[in-house]
Amino acid sequence: MLQACAVQPTPPVEAAAVPELGPGGRPVDAIWSRSPVHGPRGMAATAHPLASQVALDILKQGGSAVDAAIAANAALGLMEPTGNGIGGDLFAIVWDPASQTLYGYNGSGRSPRGQTLAQLQARIDAMKARGELSADHQGIPPFGPLPVSVPGTVDGWFALHQRFGKLPMQQNLAPAIDYARNGYPVSPVIAYYLERNWAAFQRVLGDSPLMDNIRDTWFQGGRVPVAGEIVTNPDLGDTLETLARDGREAFYGGSLAQAMADYFATMDGGLELEDFTTHRGEWVEPRHVSYRGYELYELPPNGQGFAALQMLSILRNVELSRWPRGSAEVLHYMVEAKRLAFEDLARFYADPDFADVPVQSLLSDDYGRQRFDLIDPGRASATYGPGEPRLEGEGDTTYLTVADESGMMVSLIQSNYRGMGSGLVPDGLGFMFQDRGELFSLEPDHPNAYAPGKRPFHTIIPAFLMQDGEPVMSFGLMGGSMQPQGHVQILVNMLDFGMNVQEAGDAARFMHQGGSQPTGVHENPTGTLYLEPGVPEATVDRLRAMGHQVEIDSRGVRFGGYQAIRVDKEEGSYAGATEMRKDGTVVAY
Repeated sequence: MLQACAVQPTPPVEAAAVPELGPGGRPVDAIWSRSPVHGPRGMAATAHPLASQVALDILKQGGSAVDAAIAANAALGLMEPTGNGIGGDLFAIVWDPASQTLYGYNGSGRSPRGQTLAQLQARIDAMKARGELSADHQGIPPFGPLPVSVPGTVDGWFALHQRFGKLPMQQNLAPAIDYARNGYPVSPVIAYYLERNWAAFQRVLGDSPLMDNIRDTWFQGGRVPVAGEIVTNPDLGDTLETLARDGREAFYGGSLAQAMADYFATMDGGLELEDFTTHRGEWVEPRHVSYRGYELYELPPNGQGFAALQMLSILRNVELSRWPRGSAEVLHYMVEAKRLAFEDLARFYADPDFADVPVQSLLSDDYGRQRFDLIDPGRASATYGPGEPRLEGEGDTTYLTVADESGMMVSLIQSNYRGMGSGLVPDGLGFMFQDRGELFSLEPDHPNAYAPGKRPFHTIIPAFLMQDGEPVMSFGLMGGSMQPQGHVQILVNMLDFGMNVQEAGDAARFMHQGGSQPTGVHENPTGTLYLEPGVPEATVDRLRAMGHQVEIDSRGVRFGGYQAIRVDKEEGSYAGATEMRKDGTVVAY
């Protein structure tokens, strides 16, 4: 097990004069990990304590795990606006005990149907000419109308609800509506992210008129709310009430759709009413690879879930448990497997409606072995080709999981992408549009090249662990390119080294960043290996000697946000875990 698995706080200026307290004693398990939460009937794990309680309340009212997940997601869009909201997209995996089937849902939106690649490029060039974008900027800008794709979250809610919901949507959305109008306290981590986002908007947008709605919705008076401060968002409350009353069509064809279309009509480029009316997410088949007697399921591209599957397909060719978990050898193999998988990610992952994705070969045993054979056990390779995409390295996403008394389990992830999103807040609606379209490539021959009505490459990925056709664990780890890396680290911790569901998340992590990305932007192929302080110093020294470019990062920001629910079949209960790097809470009954 890694030493000092928790993130170590940055010492204060006078730390030398005031010695820090070390960890206290603990009668069971590792001193650097908390206990998992156990519950017999239902459980919810989210990144916000109040959202977890909202989910639990819905379960106690007779709602399904899907009802509770929708309610929690609506609350998170209000309480965690730095990571998600109804202006973004949604992906989910659902275990249905009635049909004994694992269902996948791809709720990603598409680019504007009326804008070609040539028109998009011309608009980017015009922004550079006006000084709104630096002359050397590569790719699609992260703000304004150009990176905005159709928000898929609301459609995802109603699609999931139609198949698996038990309570009316009015009941599921009621808690978020109440908190939006009557207020909720800002949590400490969200206060931190709000400060970061406000600084970023000031730096990027300056005195742009876009700042007016941003300021009025979340930063009244141009001030960042502090932890514990009660804030409201009545506009979002009204929007959610409209959805509860009028249903999905309000957002994709009714009053809300028209309001959003009218908003974009004032801008050069962006979505039109037809983009909303034609939107539909889709049910997809989760795919898997086997690892140590278990099966990890992920959703197929346009998301990056297959990168986690490819990493495991490579790593199953070596017995990692022959070394200590905190050893350089274990980390080296995991990092090199990540680099190999992300080479393929950058080359092949795209909207399957527009590109041929070699699904079968990417996940085959033979291909995994071929890729493993490229790893030098004693040295980091200088290059493996295109390398990995540098995506949203510091996770601006939310992940949640819910399980109910029937055995239904939901793995759901939702995001606005970078920061709070594009900076576009439609008048009076209380949410920000995502900037997910930033992840398109501008290279015409790239599989992920921008095209009208196309889904961009996606970073957000829910995960699900099975064994012999039975559910084992619903889990996820938010945070851009950290996500597949995090999924693999969690499973290695549990399946190779015997950690429980909470220890596996508390253990110090790595995050490798560098190389090329599906947008066509290239970086150093060797990249940078970021490590948390819990990794032993001897391991750090050894990794550097092996050729890895190592940096220690004590902030916790770039290492993701984990939530999980594991089925304890022997005891007939659930065991849940949450992320110490977020404000998350696991609740059960």
